This record gives sequence, structure tokens and C-alpha cells, in this order.
Amino acid sequence: MPAFTRSIVPFLRTARAATQQRNAVSPLHHALKRGNGVDSMRMYAAAFERSKPHVNIGTIGHVDHGKTTLTAAITKRQAEKGLASFLDYGSIDKAPEERKRGITIATSHVEYSTDEKHYSHVDCPGHADYIKNMITGAANMDGAIIVVAASDGQMPQTREHLLLARQVGVQKIVVFVNKVDALEDPEMLELVEMEMRELLSTYGFEGDETPIILGSALCAMEGRRPEIGESKIDELMKAVDTWIPTPARDLDKPFLMSVEDVFSIPGRGTVASGRVERGTLKKDAEVEIVGKGDTPIKTKVTDIETFKKSCDESRAGDNSGLLLRGVKREDIRRGMVIAAPGSQKAHKSFLTSMYVLTKEEGGRHTGFHENYRPQMFIRTADESATFTWPEGTEDAHGKMVMPGDNVEMKCDIHTPVAVEAGQRFNVREGGRTVATGLITRILK
Repeated sequence: MPAFTRSIVPFLRTARAATQQRNAVSPLHHALKRGNGVDSMRMYAAAFERSKPHVNIGTIGHVDHGKTTLTAAITKRQAEKGLASFLDYGSIDKAPEERKRGITIATSHVEYSTDEKHYSHVDCPGHADYIKNMITGAANMDGAIIVVAASDGQMPQTREHLLLARQVGVQKIVVFVNKVDALEDPEMLELVEMEMRELLSTYGFEGDETPIILGSALCAMEGRRPEIGESKIDELMKAVDTWIPTPARDLDKPFLMSVEDVFSIPGRGTVASGRVERGTLKKDAEVEIVGKGDTPIKTKVTDIETFKKSCDESRAGDNSGLLLRGVKREDIRRGMVIAAPGSQKAHKSFLTSMYVLTKEEGGRHTGFHENYRPQMFIRTADESATFTWPEGTEDAHGKMVMPGDNVEMKCDIHTPVAVEAGQRFNVREGGRTVATGLITRILK
């Protein structure tokens, strides 16, 4: 079970009113599978209060550069200030396979605050085998912290994550140069910083102005050398507060949430979780699940949790779990959307405007002809796609798309997905991003 599934607080039968009043919280229950058995645990979720501006951020970067350790160090430092609950490395990388391999393979969500803002933080996998999980994580970010080991400098996933962050619309990034305690030559730090500023500029970020913090997440975790440990975590969070702006939320449009994860609660029903893209949703509202088939599934939201806390309303920017009435686990999957009735339709054919990455940008080394069949990533969905030339294109069979080209192409996906004109997408093939684009017109 993915880390986010286990971390999103489960829904439970209503407890006695006296218990609610005594605890001032809403009682929730979740059956968690551990090993071959099932452990039931009772949890209590406090009501979610919107007292500070909310921002979604995350850690990105190359495998083993310290993203998860930094995430844990942030929660530790903010917990010391009464602004978070401390989560150690093992609590963030919960899956046995992650602990065994020492790498993050699924996106993990944590929550904390500063004096200025409330944050939902996604720890993205750096391993190349799990890059599609990173794409989903980055697509949900308002800003990001890219982690670079001082001993290594920029590495393949450093560059790919920056590229993907730019493609999915992340505008602001803060750099944390980690593991400075393991660096013997101080002059190397200047080189790493200079290379990172050049790399940021290459991918369209503000390389000269971007804050770069030099520190050690491990020292912060272990309480050693505060000048490169705890004080640098404080410096990082100040930089995040000031450099990453609070985004304007689209609250007036019909509700839309892309489904990132789905799980069942015995005796209660099916829960779908994800980030709300736009609009608001109140408890007991009617919604439609769109995607996978031509006919939407109509249901009602009987309970809502946002950032692990019970609430009566979910709104744009929230990471929420929705308890859906009468929906079977097999009826909904990642890549579908939950939307206000009548506001979304599933489509499988559309026109696109697409930029094909060059070899230097990590894309294809050679061109391709029509009937090109890669994977297409739209919101949280990834589907097999076929790209052809639009009707009326001259010499369509002989025409070739080369790396670096901007092209208009027709795309057909094998399974209908809820998309709309203006929707961004990424195209991947052979473990790398080869193109990025925009849906310009829906065909069917």
C-alpha cells in the first residue's frame, strides 16, 4: 500500500457525542494491513482550520541526495517550534521495499507550518524507475525544493526533475545543497552553486536570484553542528516562505479533483484521494467520477478529510480524501477525476500543440513518423497514445518530426480520460521525457 494511502487519515463510524466533546475531535477508523495480518487502530482527526495561507511544495532531485532526510529534518525542526508533528525517515518512507532499498519509490505527503504559511509537502522519488510517480507529485506543487548532494553536484535526475517541474508548471524553486558536512574541499561548494544557477537558468528558472542554502539535513536530524544543521533548516524555510508565492486558488469554477490513490475501508466504502484542482466541495455533495468509460459514475461524498484532518469542505489546493457512497474499489482508479455533475467529460481524441525535446534536453536522439506510440501523462493519468498528422496534412506518411520541432499533431489515447482544451501533458518513451505539449481542441 503506498505511503500516501496509509498517511491519509481514515474515515470512521461516528463515536458517541460525549467522546467527541471530550476530545474535541472527530473519531476515525482505518484497517491497516501489516504483513499478513490486519491491525485495526483507532485514530482521532482534529478539525482542519484554515488560519494560514496554504501552499503545496515538495522535495525533488537525484536518488540518494537526501530528499527524504531533509523532509524529516524539516518536520523535526518545525515540531520543535510547535508547528508540526515530527516524522522520521522511516515514517516517511513507509513501504518495506523503500526501507529495504533505501530509496523513495512513491510520493509521500507530510504537513507542517511556518509562522507565515501552512504547507503540504510531497517527497518525490528520485530513482529513474519511479519517475512517473514523481510526475504526479510535481504536477501537484506550487513550488519545490531541489536537493543536491554537495559531494556529487548535479546528476541525471537533478536535470530531469528540473525539466519535469518546468513542464508541469512549477514556477519557483529553492535549492538545498545537502551533505556539506561530507565535503572536504570547501571550494567545491562554490562550483556546485555556480553549476546549479546555470542549470536553473537553462530550464527557465531565475538562476541568479534563486535562493541556494548550503547545509546538512543529517546534522539537523542528529542535532550536530547547528551552523550547518538546524540553522540551515530555518534559513531554508524562510527562503521558501519568501520565494515561493501563495498561489491564487480557483474557487469559483466547478469542483475538480484528479484521483491519485484509491483504497477501501471495510464497512464504510471507497476513499479516493488527490489534490483539488479547482472549485469547492461540501460534505454530502453529489459528484461524478469521470474517465475509463463513456458514462460517468454518479455518487455522493459522505465524508471529507483534508491534510489528515476532518473538514466539512474541500477546496482548490487541498490534498483531500473523499469517502464515496456506493462506489466499488474496482470502479475507480488513478487517473480518473471527481467533478461537479455535468462539468467534465472523458475524451480519447484531440489535437495538440507539442514541443519535441532535443537530445541535449534529455529527449530523443532521432525523429519519428506518424503513428508514433509513446505514453502520455495527463494530470494523474498515464495512457498509451498514438500520434498522427491532422487530416489534410500534405505528405503525411513521409513527414518526420525531429527533436527540437514544434508541431501540431492529432492524438488518440486507448482509454478515455477527462481532458479539456488548454490541458498540459507530457510524453514519455523508454524511461525519458521526449515531448511536452498542450491540448488545443477536443475531437471526440
